[in-house]
Amino acid sequence: MRRIMMFNHVAADGSFTTPDGRLDWVVQEPAIDRSAVEGMPGGDTILFGRRTYDMFESYWPHALDNSTPAPHGRGSPENRAMAIWINDAAKLVFSRTRKTVTWAHSRLLGEFDPAEVAGLKRQKGKDILIFGSGTIVSLLAQHGLIDEYHFVVSPLFLAGGRPLIGDLPQNVPLRLLEAKAYPSGNVSLRYAPGS
Repeated sequence: MRRIMMFNHVAADGSFTTPDGRLDWVVQEPAIDRSAVEGMPGGDTILFGRRTYDMFESYWPHALDNSTPAPHGRGSPENRAMAIWINDAAKLVFSRTRKTVTWAHSRLLGEFDPAEVAGLKRQKGKDILIFGSGTIVSLLAQHGLIDEYHFVVSPLFLAGGRPLIGDLPQNVPLRLLEAKAYPSGNVSLRYAPGS
């Protein structure tokens, strides 16, 4: 069975974007980027909400030709490796408003359906990743569909930031798999559902 792995940068207050959706607050840590690149071969599919898909679509298809500024101010060999993997991965987009998707290997799923996601997990393939996409992460968490949560907690509070996970009907206990601190002040935390 495939796993769904969530990866997100969050501020120490749990926010994952500024009120207007910007990510320029992320505290950079090259070692985290290297670790992300090392883990990419384990996945072959990315789930997206519409806003995160729009953001990724505006940058990653052009990342190798340097025609757009790098996210989070990046511009490194790791950024290049991420661009290759993201562009080659299957991209599944939940959106009620988009009518088409044209980025290579993208497919529009329409409204979030937990049964459809559970079916994706039963298909053959590698892990499924999700970045950003707070609304979809929240829905996946509500339905117990995320197998691993990977947070990179940055050492700051975001004034008026948007929380990553919300509207949970009940507490969701998590079991710590790994915690690692970095010189930048970032802390990487990996959790699995369950106590």
